[in-house]
Amino acid sequence: MVFPLAVFVLVIIALGCHKKEAPPPPPPPPPVVEKKPEPPKVDSTAIWARQRAEKLARAKSEVEAKRIYFDFDKSSIKPEFRPVLMEITSTMKEFSAINVRIEGHCDERGTEAYNMALGERRSNSARQFLIDSGISGDRIDTKSWGEVRPAATGHNEEAWSKNRRDEFIVTN
Repeated sequence: MVFPLAVFVLVIIALGCHKKEAPPPPPPPPPVVEKKPEPPKVDSTAIWARQRAEKLARAKSEVEAKRIYFDFDKSSIKPEFRPVLMEITSTMKEFSAINVRIEGHCDERGTEAYNMALGERRSNSARQFLIDSGISGDRIDTKSWGEVRPAATGHNEEAWSKNRRDEFIVTN
């Protein structure tokens, strides 16, 4: 009976030495997802206000760059400068914060008193155009400089024609 006993021992040994199955490998760790910082909240009111302020600053600069010119000894608005005044009107309607001072200028011919009066008539002429176009008169001031602030020096028609003008100064 040694044989069956030997078989039995071998079976027990075989079963005892049987390799245990390895447990399945652990699942891989989840991928590392870098959390992106949230973008800052956009304050659309602040953006709108900044854009509006920038647009207002450009509009003020554009108004101040405008000039209208007059014929010798005249204060009536020349037809070719009506579009310039309409552009100013449009800008002032869009931006109620823009107020202007219209400064009338003359060339050197004429007496000082006469040129001061002529400069005043010129600035009032442009003021009346703006009022007639729908701008409130309380947003428009006038000033005459007469001949004391020439745009061009010289004693000829080329210089004089540049000095017979209205300039627009934004006052706020």
